[in-house]
Amino acid sequence: MKTAFSIRVYKQYFNFASSHFMLFKDGTREPLHGHNYRVQVRGNAPELDDDMVFDFLNIKPIVRKICDSLDHKLLIPKNHSTIVIEDREKNYNIVCPDESVFSIPKTDVLLLPIENTSAERIAAYLAAEIKNEVFAKYKFEFNELEIEVEETPGQSAVYTLFKE
Repeated sequence: MKTAFSIRVYKQYFNFASSHFMLFKDGTREPLHGHNYRVQVRGNAPELDDDMVFDFLNIKPIVRKICDSLDHKLLIPKNHSTIVIEDREKNYNIVCPDESVFSIPKTDVLLLPIENTSAERIAAYLAAEIKNEVFAKYKFEFNELEIEVEETPGQSAVYTLFKE
């Protein structure tokens, strides 16, 4: 029989308010808008270490720090194949396939290593960041790390990262 223990962490401060726009296959984009995102984390392991999967006191500041890094930023998918990001002295000029251009101060933008700024892609980004930070600080790796990103109440995306 295969077994696993899990922890689930969802604190009120696991949130960030960010703006974004989705880019679609046909070259269009949705209007720039924002969400008050909320994040939930579930991690599991096949065995307990000192009677715990992972200490809540260790995971909470990691998730909070990563959420805080996204807070009050315009999220731009730097890996999107048709978006052009021009680095100007203090601004990024973002040219979309529909020829719309945004010129935004660099301090207001976060270029994410993702293909688009869907809740699904943001969840995958968060999973990778949390995994890397947990391993760097504690040399620990969850068998599965599930991240849920809620962009509005009752509307969320879930990404599960499996241990290799």
